[in-house]
Amino acid sequence: MKFDFLIVGSGLFGATISCILKAKGKKCFMIDKRSHIGGNVYTESINGINVHKYGAHIFHTSNRLVWEFVNSFVEFNRYTNSPVANFKGKLYNLPFNMNTFYQMWGVTTPKQAAEIIALQKKESGVANPKNLEEQAISLIGKDIYYTLIKNYTEKQWGRKATELPAFIIKRLPVRFTFDNNYFNDRYQGVPIGGYTKLVERMLDGIEVRLNSDYFEDLDYYNSISDKIIYTGEIDRFFNYCFGHLEYRTVHFETQLLYGVENYQGNSVVNYTDAETPYTRIIEHKHFEFGKQPDTVISKEYSKEWKLGDEPYYPVNNDKNSKLYFRYKELAEKQDKVIFGGRLAEYKYYDMHQVIEKALMMADFLL
Repeated sequence: MKFDFLIVGSGLFGATISCILKAKGKKCFMIDKRSHIGGNVYTESINGINVHKYGAHIFHTSNRLVWEFVNSFVEFNRYTNSPVANFKGKLYNLPFNMNTFYQMWGVTTPKQAAEIIALQKKESGVANPKNLEEQAISLIGKDIYYTLIKNYTEKQWGRKATELPAFIIKRLPVRFTFDNNYFNDRYQGVPIGGYTKLVERMLDGIEVRLNSDYFEDLDYYNSISDKIIYTGEIDRFFNYCFGHLEYRTVHFETQLLYGVENYQGNSVVNYTDAETPYTRIIEHKHFEFGKQPDTVISKEYSKEWKLGDEPYYPVNNDKNSKLYFRYKELAEKQDKVIFGGRLAEYKYYDMHQVIEKALMMADFLL
């Protein structure tokens, strides 16, 4: 059977663009090398708890059209992302706000907090930050940097903060209000029933073949459609002809704790000391205000990526940026293949940004 579009990858980008194309009468066929749909937003039920298999995902956007789009498939709850940081047993609220400043210094007014931060910034003497450490200290001072940023960031990236570029942390959220909401967006929540339910409904009526690697049968897959929408790694598409793009990857240790109703009292707790090997613990039931008698937790470990690992975060340094640009030039010469999504564009996207891009591309293709 001949299709209008073959979509390689069933993550949010592939699911969104397939949904729109099908609604406009296009015949779509989707494949995914994994055993499930949804890409990294996939959730699986363990003892009635929707577990975010590939890490915490909280949907947030200020784009009303995107919010209405996802809510047309499933209802979203009122979940608000308010992570907590644990530094050697002491807890701090995130993002940095008046609660954090009170916990750090005992101050109770914005003026007191601002004065301490201004003094520490002045004492740092950093005028033109050359790396992440200098950038962070120039924004928030040394106390918060050494307690809540330095070790967590170095665990996350596997590099010293002085070796990381300043731009990674330029948009560090700092608030002089008692507001623990991590995001500033107008809309926020988690789909009731999990993200897999959302993607299933987006793909309703579209033929999906799982456990199917595009590269294992290229001739066949290239022959069954007029156009291909490719959402995988761009360097893999071109057989790594210029070399491998680099990523950070994440490993999870997930445990079902029988008889433990509430393990940590929050969905996400970051561990910002150097001694704790994991970066954070996720307690999944809190994303949907679960009342189950048991709980499921995941310890998240950041590590260096190697071929065969799941690619999570692009390492956007000069070396990789130049390498990606060479692959991008090849991609732009493809007549039949359209590249989209975080792996194909070698760019970290939030979920709402992926959907925005997919909606724009669908409009362009139509």
